[in-house]
Amino acid sequence: MTDEWILRHAKPVPRYTSYPTANHFSASVGRAEYRSWLAALAEEAPLSLYLHVPFCDTLCWYCGCTTKATRRYEPIADYVEVLRTEIDRLGAVIPGRRVSHVHWGGGSPNILAPSDIEALAERLHAHFRFDQDAEFAVEIDPRRLEAAQVAAFAAAGVNRISVGVQDFDPAVQNAIGREQSYAQTEGAIAQFRSRGVRSVNVDLVYGLPHQTVKSLDATIDRVLELDPDRIAIFGYAHIPSRMKHQRLIDESALPGAVARHAQANWVSTRLASAGYVQRGLDHFAHPRDAMADATLARNFQGYTTDQAEALIGLGASAISQLPQGFAQNAVATCDYARQIERGDFATARGHRFSAEDRVRAAVIERLMCGFDFSAHAVEVAFGPLWAARMAAIAEAVVGNDADGFVRPTADGFAVTARGRPFVRSLCAQFDAYWEEGVPRRHALAI
Repeated sequence: MTDEWILRHAKPVPRYTSYPTANHFSASVGRAEYRSWLAALAEEAPLSLYLHVPFCDTLCWYCGCTTKATRRYEPIADYVEVLRTEIDRLGAVIPGRRVSHVHWGGGSPNILAPSDIEALAERLHAHFRFDQDAEFAVEIDPRRLEAAQVAAFAAAGVNRISVGVQDFDPAVQNAIGREQSYAQTEGAIAQFRSRGVRSVNVDLVYGLPHQTVKSLDATIDRVLELDPDRIAIFGYAHIPSRMKHQRLIDESALPGAVARHAQANWVSTRLASAGYVQRGLDHFAHPRDAMADATLARNFQGYTTDQAEALIGLGASAISQLPQGFAQNAVATCDYARQIERGDFATARGHRFSAEDRVRAAVIERLMCGFDFSAHAVEVAFGPLWAARMAAIAEAVVGNDADGFVRPTADGFAVTARGRPFVRSLCAQFDAYWEEGVPRRHALAI
């Protein structure tokens, strides 16, 4: 069997952490609409909060996040003050609401001074009621972690950490501008565990320069020694047209689509043999972890067990997902700060959901999380007319499948083991905004 089928399906497609994807947002959604959406939230419905820290002390060349490097703390301290103001403003509009999930991302949240970690957490706790079992997660860069920061996060209520590793191979690390030893990583995790933080996620990346199945295999050996509760393995998204710092990466050293496919398959095989349960496209959960058998959802942080209907983003570039639609803050920190300091929210763009958006979003999320399509499920949720429209697309997916990516079911299809690595390409067929062949700013499907 040749590898032609891999190359045929490895075209760029969205990651589908939202539908529609953020490149379809517009300025038609602004501050007034966002405020009205907040005011309409059901009082007892739990909220999920995302807090964005768009700073690192150095910029990793592979990074696709909205962040910038700084060695000075002054701009970070100024940003924290603006964040506190935004939290206060949010609390004034929806005071005392329940919170079931909190996530701090970046950038590197542990670039914050301990006092600022405490100050931000204090403002959140002052305005909102955290559920007793609320998950409070934070992304950690082990290279710059201090004991006082660990103590501050633990005191704030953090109970899950996500640690970036990418790959432990020195040649790969040198090629992506991120040198991080196993000892640094192990030490960071040990510090949090000693403070009672038991849930640990490790992020890996395949498709990096000079990366091979052999180097990934060695990295997995070391990662398993850390005994993480979850492991996420992401395909490197090389989009230098959007992320100019990625131009520092030697493109000739990047593995091609066939090699990326082999790497992704090998990681899945290794982690399954180690007892981890694959959830969705790229997450693996230890049987002791809640994700192993929980209902899965997908949002801007990727796969999650978070079932809150509303996700509220705080900080520059942060995106809120509310029942009515998406609302994104101004991306540039200066623009974000200017809007907050003027006495309003910093909403710069977004998207109001249509009835069709809701149906297609549900179908795509189900494919990403459960790897199947059911016309009956669509009919129960949205009615027979929408079920018929989506079933017609599903019939085309099955009818055009020449590579064994799906198998028919009584009322739809299930994605096969061969098709799962390409599930985003299947999702694209349900995406009304997607036009195949039109240049997009997305990464390869594998």
